[in-house]
Amino acid sequence: MIEPLELRHLRYFVAVAEELHFGRAAQRLGMAQPPLSQQIQRLEQIIGARLFERTSRRVQLTDAGTALLPDARRLLAGAEAALLAARRAGRGEQGELRVAFAATVMFLALPEIIRAFRDRFPGVHLDLREMPTGPQLAGIKAGEIDIGFVREPEPDPELDIVTVMREPLRIAVPKGHPLASRATISVRHLADEPFVLFPAELAPGLHAQVMSLCRAAGFTPRVVEESRELYTSVSLVEAGIGVSILPASVEKLGWRGVRYRAIPSASAETRIAAAWRKDRGRPVVEAFMGVVQEKVAGGR
Repeated sequence: MIEPLELRHLRYFVAVAEELHFGRAAQRLGMAQPPLSQQIQRLEQIIGARLFERTSRRVQLTDAGTALLPDARRLLAGAEAALLAARRAGRGEQGELRVAFAATVMFLALPEIIRAFRDRFPGVHLDLREMPTGPQLAGIKAGEIDIGFVREPEPDPELDIVTVMREPLRIAVPKGHPLASRATISVRHLADEPFVLFPAELAPGLHAQVMSLCRAAGFTPRVVEESRELYTSVSLVEAGIGVSILPASVEKLGWRGVRYRAIPSASAETRIAAAWRKDRGRPVVEAFMGVVQEKVAGGR
């Protein structure tokens, strides 16, 4: 049975073809000349044709050798490129990373994190997707998203969850509301107010937190409108439909008809976490999280 062709055979062939001297080729390859001659002979047996004309004075390529040389070079270059790509992917330096984020996280540290990651890992394509926490968690579990930035996620045995940021909550009221003149507003002052709130399935943890703050203040909020988008929630507050409790970053949306007031409670903050599937701990996810933790720590 004929020995199968191996990449080493091609490396030996290319070295001899470029040097046209077995001694120099052996030195270049870091091996003795007799084994090199034996490997070239084996390659000729595999091909079924002589690759070199050898005399005491010189070595020349045959027609078969001349035909093989360009393809041998391409095969070796392709193999090297494949190995390099695999090594880079194994270090998290190449590939694709699908990152999802809640809308207001873009008002925090995420843009700086994305910039830093792209500068450090230009070989990774970032697929960025804005979506609420609930759909993010579903997408992560389904394998449609690699890593998500979610608000107040509940513990989940399928996910690794790492807190990366905390953000205060604010009470949002129309600018003409009697409470707008206060520097801070206690949640109990909202007991008789109509509420604009987001559905629980969009941000289950944050929704539960708002409800918990209200219950701790002695009431259950009277929700008159549910909004699936933050800018719609703020617009409804501006229109006087109701008040709301929202992450402080919504202030950057710039609605002039809304006033945001601090809540005098240590528990009135929202936790932002990075989440990914435990069984999909890819090197590129580890590389991204390294940048996240570096940037967040540097911003403290």
